[in-house]
Amino acid sequence: MDISVIIPLYNEAESLPELYAWIERVMKEHGYSYEVIFVNDGSTDESWQVITDLKSKSSCVKGIKFRRNYGKSPALYCGFEEAQGDVVITMDADLQDSPDEIPELYRMIKEDGYDLVSGYKQKRYDPLSKTLPTKLFNATARKISGIKNLHDFNCGLKAYRKAVVKNIEVYGEMHRYIPYLAKNAGFNKIGEKVVHHQARKYGSSKFMGLNRFVNGYLDLLTLWFLSTFGKKPMHVFGFLGSIMFVIGFIAATVIGADKLWCLANHIPQRLVTDSPYFYLALTMMIIGTQLFLTGFLGDLISRSSSNRNDYQIEETI
Repeated sequence: MDISVIIPLYNEAESLPELYAWIERVMKEHGYSYEVIFVNDGSTDESWQVITDLKSKSSCVKGIKFRRNYGKSPALYCGFEEAQGDVVITMDADLQDSPDEIPELYRMIKEDGYDLVSGYKQKRYDPLSKTLPTKLFNATARKISGIKNLHDFNCGLKAYRKAVVKNIEVYGEMHRYIPYLAKNAGFNKIGEKVVHHQARKYGSSKFMGLNRFVNGYLDLLTLWFLSTFGKKPMHVFGFLGSIMFVIGFIAATVIGADKLWCLANHIPQRLVTDSPYFYLALTMMIIGTQLFLTGFLGDLISRSSSNRNDYQIEETI
């Protein structure tokens, strides 16, 4: 099979027939063998009934229905598990992503050799309250991930080589960072294509709100830490703990030595416990010990986890 199109959706019943008809037209014009996987993420409208009707008319339609709303990442994960096409395309269900982009995305994967191609909505039809935070978010993501050539990490329109989606795990709200996940899995040829962004035709966006940007930054920090220290937590916690303990120990030693020197030379000196520096030194030693133990426990958990040796192997002979 040439192409799998995965469409996560939540309450998009009005747009689904038009979207599928558009995808079907593009696929037939270019002679692709294909499947369209609709992942119904707990919709409360008639979305599942629409998907059922589309399935009755076309054998190319597949549907996955969640019992409740889990989010976009779980929807993509289940879609990736089901996908059979050599190239996997993801797009949103709101008609803001154009299926006319599919042939060029497919060509970039098959002919140009990209592992992943991310869409770039250079001209957007979203309000300023959404576009401005998005620009700041993408700038931060580029800096932390090291993928300098991507301008729109969160664009729903992406194309993947099949091996990519079968070797990454999208969870939580990590769909924003799929290029970063792919890079960490060893798929380094990541490209970008400027795509047409259309104004929403039906309803309103289901992903507005400040919390998605706050959560986005927290997820980015989590992903950075896991990719850098996930299998070696002792390297960060143990290092910080050792530094703090040594500084605290040296400070306590200096305070004690100063007290002994004053006693030996009969110089009046207040009690060690009257000095605030003693308590600062003691606190640093305690915190340093706790950080070291945190790293040690993290290492034990990492070594006993079921996927401690979950390395990406491209081929065996």
